[in-house]
Amino acid sequence: MSKKETVTSCPCGSGKAFFDCCQPCINGTRPAPTAEALMRSRYTAYAMQNGQYLLDSWHVSTRPESIGLDPAAKWIRLNILNSNKDHVEFIATYRLQGKAYKLHEISSFVFEDGKWFYLDGVINSKA
Repeated sequence: MSKKETVTSCPCGSGKAFFDCCQPCINGTRPAPTAEALMRSRYTAYAMQNGQYLLDSWHVSTRPESIGLDPAAKWIRLNILNSNKDHVEFIATYRLQGKAYKLHEISSFVFEDGKWFYLDGVINSKA
């Protein structure tokens, strides 16, 4: 991967440039059009250590008061396994202290007031 691709490619793995993909959702200029788009932007927010966006995109009924992000965690890949109207199954791979980990989750989303919000998720511990 070239340095230019590293700078411009969206961390979510869509193959699009960051400014055309997740950046408009994260900076609030365009709401995510689908649950999958919101999932991708939330993954990107984890990769960029943007806890405020994670909280803002979390539905008020299930949102925690704060979110702890480990600055040592390096998010390296998002693989969408299945996506429908309001659920997204994915595996997110990250590296922590030299070891790779996978988070396999089926996330639920809700569309409210013209915006998608993360509701909750079920983690598959066999990932």
